Amino acid sequence: MNGYNPISAVIFDMDGTLLNPEQLTKDLLGEFLLRYGKVVDEEKEVKRLGMIQSKAAIGIVEDYDLPITPQQFIQSIMPMFYDKWPQAKPLPGVNRLIKHLHKHGVPFSVASNSARKHVEAKVLGQIGWKDYFPIILGSDDVKSGKPSPDLFLEAANRMGVDPTCCLVLEDSLVGVKAGKAANMQVVAVPSIEGESDEFSIADVVIHSFLDFQPELWGLTPFEDWVMNALPIEPLHFKASYKAGFLQESSDKGVSDLPTQAWGIYFGWVDFDSQARSKIVVSMRWVRSCDYFQRNIQACLLNGYDEQSNDQNDDQPMKVALVGYIRGFRTQVTK
Repeated sequence: MNGYNPISAVIFDMDGTLLNPEQLTKDLLGEFLLRYGKVVDEEKEVKRLGMIQSKAAIGIVEDYDLPITPQQFIQSIMPMFYDKWPQAKPLPGVNRLIKHLHKHGVPFSVASNSARKHVEAKVLGQIGWKDYFPIILGSDDVKSGKPSPDLFLEAANRMGVDPTCCLVLEDSLVGVKAGKAANMQVVAVPSIEGESDEFSIADVVIHSFLDFQPELWGLTPFEDWVMNALPIEPLHFKASYKAGFLQESSDKGVSDLPTQAWGIYFGWVDFDSQARSKIVVSMRWVRSCDYFQRNIQACLLNGYDEQSNDQNDDQPMKVALVGYIRGFRTQVTK
């Protein structure tokens, strides 16, 4: 068991853990601030990850010196988010884990710092999730949101499980602190590239749920590996190829790949020239000066057209990754 206590129930965070709405809504705050002649300060927004909505609204109004109240800010921007939420997709490995827990009778719930009606709206937007998550909690269901342990303790109470037998799955440091304060074991799946070193208080830090190992916690292992490959829900993105590297080329200006897309994958690539090739892709985040950027190396296996890789340089392509081979490292902190 590697020193971990067997768990009886799992508690998920929502945003950045199960779903990636930030990928769709990343530019909405910028659009809103433009009304007042302001621009987004990325450093300040990173620090707001995991905050309850009311506190985040207070911080935004103060930081950008907006001539409105925090409540007016919430009332104005929330319809913009509602329009985007139904398009949010589960992060890599999420549906696989949910179905695995459900199949083996492990109770699980979702506990988020968002208002419960917002969490419920996101659950309803995903096929089958309403049946998987009979227990949904938001910050308005308890006295204090994260980093207070109240949300997680209430989730354990409603599932009828001792808190020490619960495993919390979180992407934010605020959520990790709440899980530890509740005396629960915590797996961190950071949603910010390159910041996994900040999560040392978690029991385990992984890059995506594709690296999650149920057996560490006394749960039934996954049984869906085919030899040394794992079929996954396809990851689609557009890119150009040059000298063994892929450069994303999203029409929306926002990456089609979640930050948790990390590791070695395989799939297919279609060129504008109508040619098709097999592809193996290695994705990781690397530090460049004072920021992190995604590094995507690729090997084209041209079994169809027998073109050389050099002939494919600079060609636009559509990539569909359909299988996972392995990650680069999983950080165990205890």
